[in-house]
Amino acid sequence: MAGIMVSASTGVMNSLLGKLTTLMGKEFTRLKNLRKEVRFINNELISMKYALDGLSDLDELDPQTKRWRDMVREMSYEIEDIIDDFMQSIGENDRTTGLVSNTVRRLKTLRDRHRIAGQIEEVKQLVLETSERQRRYELRIPPSSNVDIDPRVTALYTEVADLVGIEGPANELVSWLMDEEKKLKAVSIVGFGGLGKTTLANEVYRRVKGEFDTHALVTVSQKPNIQKILHTLLSKLGTETSIHTCESRLIEMLREHLQTKRYLIIIDDIWDISAWNIIKCVFSKNDLASRVVVTTRKQDVAMTCCSRDCILQMKPLTNEDSTRLFFGRVFGSKEACPPQLRDISVEILKKCGGLPLAVISISSMLANKNCNQKERWEYVQDSMGSESNHMLDGMRQILNLSYKDLPPYLKTCLLYLGMYPEDYQIERSNLERQWMAEGFISIENGQDVEKVARNYFNELVNRSLIQPVEFDKRGSVTKCKVHDMLLNLILIKSAQENFLTIVDDPHAFTRLQCKVRRLSIRLDGASNGREIVSTNNSMSQVRSVMFFGSSQITPPLSEFKFLRVVHIDLDDAEVDLTGLCKLYQLRYLCISDGCSYQLPTQIRVLQHLETLELFSCDRVPSDIIHLPRLMFLKAWTRLPDGIGNMKSLRHLFGFDFTLYKLDNIRGLGELTNLKFLYLTCGIRKDDWERRMDALCSSLGNLCHLENLFVDLIGCIDGFMPLFPPPTHYRLERLIMQWRCWFSRVPSWMGELHNLYQLKFKVGQLLTDGVGILAELPALTHLDVETGKTTNKVISIERGAFPALKSFKLLLSSASHLTFQAGAMPRLQRLKLKFNAHGSEQIGAAPAGLEQLLALEELTAKICCHRASESDRRSADSDLRSAIDMFPSHLLVKVSYEEVWNFGFSDD
Repeated sequence: MAGIMVSASTGVMNSLLGKLTTLMGKEFTRLKNLRKEVRFINNELISMKYALDGLSDLDELDPQTKRWRDMVREMSYEIEDIIDDFMQSIGENDRTTGLVSNTVRRLKTLRDRHRIAGQIEEVKQLVLETSERQRRYELRIPPSSNVDIDPRVTALYTEVADLVGIEGPANELVSWLMDEEKKLKAVSIVGFGGLGKTTLANEVYRRVKGEFDTHALVTVSQKPNIQKILHTLLSKLGTETSIHTCESRLIEMLREHLQTKRYLIIIDDIWDISAWNIIKCVFSKNDLASRVVVTTRKQDVAMTCCSRDCILQMKPLTNEDSTRLFFGRVFGSKEACPPQLRDISVEILKKCGGLPLAVISISSMLANKNCNQKERWEYVQDSMGSESNHMLDGMRQILNLSYKDLPPYLKTCLLYLGMYPEDYQIERSNLERQWMAEGFISIENGQDVEKVARNYFNELVNRSLIQPVEFDKRGSVTKCKVHDMLLNLILIKSAQENFLTIVDDPHAFTRLQCKVRRLSIRLDGASNGREIVSTNNSMSQVRSVMFFGSSQITPPLSEFKFLRVVHIDLDDAEVDLTGLCKLYQLRYLCISDGCSYQLPTQIRVLQHLETLELFSCDRVPSDIIHLPRLMFLKAWTRLPDGIGNMKSLRHLFGFDFTLYKLDNIRGLGELTNLKFLYLTCGIRKDDWERRMDALCSSLGNLCHLENLFVDLIGCIDGFMPLFPPPTHYRLERLIMQWRCWFSRVPSWMGELHNLYQLKFKVGQLLTDGVGILAELPALTHLDVETGKTTNKVISIERGAFPALKSFKLLLSSASHLTFQAGAMPRLQRLKLKFNAHGSEQIGAAPAGLEQLLALEELTAKICCHRASESDRRSADSDLRSAIDMFPSHLLVKVSYEEVWNFGFSDD
């Protein structure tokens, strides 16, 4: 597959041309008339494609040209549907069985020839009618214009190192939060969109959260689902509950959780007083110096949340800060700006009006192209229009300019984000696989489609068009959302391109005059998903359908004939999978937890299926092993016999090797394309050693494995001794849950030269075990729990752990640990957990903490189980004496537990 298969500007023209090329191939030489007609259709469509490419960069089209463009795009979808039907009927989808040539021989029957001739004639007539219109229309290039966007903005997330202009406001806010007042205090950050309220709140949250017992940040948005917000808040505070818990019970649980703790809660982007009046009920007034921070764009909301002297009014950036932010993102510094661009940059910054969102958007766009071309800068300056009296008007033009600057493939991917609701936290991996399923990813010359999709995502992040929400240990974005002003632009562009449709009202749906290609259905519990779809009789042309919110029932999938993507994220619904096996183009199916559904007994016909993600699944169809393109499987249930046939799998979640016969455990080793594997274990059986040997043998064959999660039971010293070197060097993450452990650090861990994250439990941590890990050249994150240590000192020597940035260690006594000068030279975050029992005699602090010269954060959790009062005092005194030797900028948090709990609360 070369080129963009599907795009917002050209529809499915490229995909269609590829399929027509197949129809002109040697397999169809016996159908001479068919090949002749297809060749004519192909030539006509190529001409239309070139015309569409020429129109894709224009701001506006005259009505005739726009109508012709829309007709060509719709025609490409309709023809592809016809071709797909034809290919399905002759068995093209099963390339491995030779059905093409077999069926072509069968097509000598009169009835089959008539049917195919009729389909090709239908396609030909569509093309001829559209070509005739093209000859009658004259295409002209109109001038660019502004885009009308609803003025709703949120701030961009940005790297801490890139923050400018917030040091003063941040310090002021910190002083309010960290004063001596013991009563609960709320403060507000207020200002219109794009001024950096969220960025400021996040930076202050990062600085001071370590001083509180518990903390959380939640986003409210303009149309809040209060029940979901309360559930999210409870979850972030470390307490899980059912998604069906009622609002009053959630408030009660939150109050109970916060009653005895000093807490910090950030409520971001709250729009109205009524939402605040509910949310504020969760905040217990416990006189422990707890703090609440609210960001809002409305003065009345700010004044309701707190007293006047606790309102921070956001202001635009100064000229100096705007200049520093702008040049920092484009060139690295102002001094690096070429002389010929300095005057132009002054004019561009004037039009940004001190809005951080505007400065970041424009600078990100300029930094992504040849940034020294004066002509390009002049084009950007002219495109921004005249200086506006209202900053938001300028922001609209700037975001529109950022969109226009995207290449077609990124425009299409960006528009697809409109399928998700406002402030929805989007899983990066889901989004990338949806792009793949829709055909948005262009690959050629043997490129890996997952890597290309990741590159697309990262490019949108680099252009500041995707807002990061969560990161992995390497700093890569794992969850994101869309800035709401940009979301408005996306929805306007999607409407202009007839790219996607949002439906939350069945009556509005009946009034739609165009065919819907992508459908996002938002349900509120009162509306019925089946009712919405039943009001419209033309669902067969939909390529993607997503459900959000809550509903008792969904429509049967038989309504959607040509679906590629089905994504269902409902709080509580009965999902109707009737007709699933008729969706022979389906590539992606994801059903969230809380939904009930019944899978069909056979799904082998879904030969294009790439992603199957099912929560609350008790079984999968027995013929799932015969899906030749399945790459991602998350079902958390037993798979049928014949696992070795699933050779296309790259991601497998929930493989419980105690449920399988030995042949199936060995079959796991045949899945040589696996990159991600999550191993589980229900109970240990009598033949544990035989199973473990078979498992290790299989793991040794997984030469592309990069991520391995292990959730087994008990001592697993026999785990992975058979790994050959190629697998060792490929593995990047090894995460072992606390139910299993090694008696000592296994020697094979020293061969994991590509490993950057390691988490495991060891019965006894000795100096030689530390030495095995200390030489790993790529290890940046290490999390170790040890059951006991000897009385000998464990010394971390000079040069040990050269790349380590984060170290978590749970051990019985911290006094046995020593850091030598030059150890862990890049360590930034250290978390220790140990028992205070015996501290009065043996001490409680590791020696040489001051040798960790790069250290920025230190967290210590001290368990006081069986510890005397003198032990507690000694532990506290020893630790604080060690801390006093650090520079003043070190962020320190010390807490105490009465009962020993495994792990850290943030794991």
